Amino acid sequence: MATAPTQPRLYKVEDAARLCGLGRSMAYEEIRLGRLRTVRVGRRRLIPLQYIDEYVALLMQESDAAS
Repeated sequence: MATAPTQPRLYKVEDAARLCGLGRSMAYEEIRLGRLRTVRVGRRRLIPLQYIDEYVALLMQESDAAS
C-alpha cells in the first residue's frame, strides 16, 4: 500500500522564498524586518509552514489596506 507524499513542515529559507515567489535576498530582508518569522534548529534557520501562511496573510492584509 503506497502512502501519499507528505508536505514538509519546515523549510530552508531558500525553499520558503521560492514558495512565496521571492528571491533569497528579499526573504532574508523580510526576516530581518520581522515580517517573516523563523525558528532555529541548531545553527540552521528554518521557516515552519505556519509562518509562511502568516506571511502570505500579512501581504494580503497590506494589499487590502492599500486598495
